[in-house]
Amino acid sequence: MNKEMIYLGADHAGFFLKEKIKAYLESKKIPYDDLSPVKIPEDDYPLIAYKLADSVAHIQAKGILVCGTGVGMSIVANKVQGIRAAALSDIKTAKLSRKHNDANVLCLGARILSPQKAIAITKAWLAAKEPNEPRHQRRIKQIESLEWH
Repeated sequence: MNKEMIYLGADHAGFFLKEKIKAYLESKKIPYDDLSPVKIPEDDYPLIAYKLADSVAHIQAKGILVCGTGVGMSIVANKVQGIRAAALSDIKTAKLSRKHNDANVLCLGARILSPQKAIAITKAWLAAKEPNEPRHQRRIKQIESLEWH
């Protein structure tokens, strides 16, 4: 498993699931930076998602965002150049999002997933390898060429 920095972020709906994921990362000695360490009852997910996506893009790291469904966070994160965020709810798609799309931000839904399922998805996503097949690399370059500049 890659030991690079993982950025974490969550809104009020995803805070407790993010804490479970943080405990998992700690147990595996995976370095992380929690960008939302305190639960704020009336926070807004766009600000949290943007902050994390901007951090991930600047140092080419990985990030994990948690909100109610994972969808809102993924929409916002994908507005940042260099981000390929995926809202995921199963292990197979988690692996393929890395292998085929080089997803660098994992978005999870606390209202959709149990903590056990979210951790299993996180584990699979972190363990999955980057694309090494030319066709996938070509497609990622095409995605990058379509980004806003």
